[in-house]
Amino acid sequence: MQKITNIAEYEELIEAGEPFFLLKHSTTCPVSAGAYDAYETFVNDPASEAKGVYIAVQESRELSNHIAQVTDIRHESPQVLFFKDGQVAWNESHWKITKDQLAAVK
Repeated sequence: MQKITNIAEYEELIEAGEPFFLLKHSTTCPVSAGAYDAYETFVNDPASEAKGVYIAVQESRELSNHIAQVTDIRHESPQVLFFKDGQVAWNESHWKITKDQLAAVK
């Protein structure tokens, strides 16, 4: 799982065009801690073959706001966005972020 902290790192991921999951994670929220655990379990499962990145929103507010603006998806935390071909193909937030829910995304 890769942590990104700036717009340039995000743009590199988009330009690569490969599918990836992005978690917006609050380091102070218990709901976000639960979502982070589910996300980490999913991404680290070899069967998922998922590329996962995350943002700690308190540390990277500018990046988080940029992603909300360019995707036109209102910021929430926790929030997972699945990018395919450089576009958001799916997103979910809060208690709906589970390993099973993530595994169902194609």
